Amino acid sequence: MIISVTKAAKEWGVSRTTIYQKVNDGELSRTADKKIDTAEMLRVFGEPVSKKRTEQSLNTSDNTHLNSQTVQSCTALEHQLELEKLKNEHLRQQVSDQKQLIENYQQQIGQLNKTLEKANASIHDFAQVRLLEFKQFEPDDEPQLEQKKDDTIIPVVDQKKRWWSF
Repeated sequence: MIISVTKAAKEWGVSRTTIYQKVNDGELSRTADKKIDTAEMLRVFGEPVSKKRTEQSLNTSDNTHLNSQTVQSCTALEHQLELEKLKNEHLRQQVSDQKQLIENYQQQIGQLNKTLEKANASIHDFAQVRLLEFKQFEPDDEPQLEQKKDDTIIPVVDQKKRWWSF
């Protein structure tokens, strides 16, 4: 007999997520129309909870009550376990994404450092050229002044030969 995933989840007392995970892991197979054969469910999960409950009702009322609580506890724990597995997988994915971001940022930092080094080298070269130009046109001494008889002052330019003259 072939049933839907939802019906299988209800009858066996497991979550649909658990069934899908078993399908993804290859432990459980589905038909082409996405339904599940009950034989597959029996193979993977054993007897359905509804059948187990029917068998339990034949036992004494005390055993039935204890078994029912046990089944409910197990089902609740299975659901909780599946939820924790999903949370865990989500966190792993987030960690992976963050690692990828860190790698990208480190590459960007490396590229920016290279660009900065090139810019600093260019600035240094430019500064040295300007300093040489400045020194080339810088007078060695203050101009000396000479006073004439008519009390006019004229500067005396000292013509020295420079080794870098062009």
